[in-house]
Amino acid sequence: MVQALPLADLFQALADASRLRLLALLREMELTVGELAQVLGQSQPRVSRHLKIMADAGIIERRKEGSWVFLQLGRPELVEPLFALIGAAADGAAERQFEADRTRLTAVRADRAEAAARYFTAHAAEWDQIRSLHIAESEVEAAILEAVGEGAIDRLVDVGTGTGRMIELFGAQARQSIGIDRSTEMLRLARVKLETAGIQAVSLRQGDMYALPLPDGEADVVLLHQVLHYAHSPASAIREGARLLRAGGRLLVIDFAPHEREELRDSAQHARLGFADEAVIGWLEEAGLEGRVVRHLAGGELTVTLWAGSLPEATASRRKAA
Repeated sequence: MVQALPLADLFQALADASRLRLLALLREMELTVGELAQVLGQSQPRVSRHLKIMADAGIIERRKEGSWVFLQLGRPELVEPLFALIGAAADGAAERQFEADRTRLTAVRADRAEAAARYFTAHAAEWDQIRSLHIAESEVEAAILEAVGEGAIDRLVDVGTGTGRMIELFGAQARQSIGIDRSTEMLRLARVKLETAGIQAVSLRQGDMYALPLPDGEADVVLLHQVLHYAHSPASAIREGARLLRAGGRLLVIDFAPHEREELRDSAQHARLGFADEAVIGWLEEAGLEGRVVRHLAGGELTVTLWAGSLPEATASRRKAA
């Protein structure tokens, strides 16, 4: 009886021209089954069969987002050596095929950009209304950058990423960025925005702020930027964000101080009309973090506040022991 070898399965998963093309395309960007079928000029069932073989071998990963399934590369330590091998062995015909596929990707990018533009146009008035009520975004972003500091970030998690602006802001500083949002439309908008900005090493995922699809203790920085006022249970959202932090990691909350703009409950679906310092600090401390007020940014009718919580080494050690 011949013994099964996972290594043989790995190379068999790549022993097909279509699967090599799929791998090269996913190196460019995350794509859906339909988009991959469009570029390859093959049926979705046929492409799906190829993708299943590659996913079973660990070369790629599948991630469901609403009714769509996105494909992305597997673990870097596995796929990067494969790309080095492909680069060393590829002949002229293979290079021409890869280049032709990259050219066809422009149609996919154009379709995404058009859909994102439609969504942005439909919601621009709402976003402009809220921005007009507080200090300029540039000043808020400068305060966020100062609060996080200039050091390198190994893993950044942006909860409620929206258009991906926070990931764009820290694009050059973070080795890996993960954006999470409940809205598939917002995630599609963020993909277009971040690709246009040339931000690399980004993963965008559909998820809920109360049940983030990430493991414990692996994030250096977690951001809750203008998210908490949508939460019916802010303490739960903060506790879930704190769960992701490794020792010394920081959670930064950026939101409004208490206000009386009652119409925002209906026009913008705000569940909370701002937060008092003592409330946010209390939630941070309940989550095991050392909380503090970073800054109040007054200007306009709404004051933007930055609160920060850091995970002490002792608390992180107790979590691991438990």
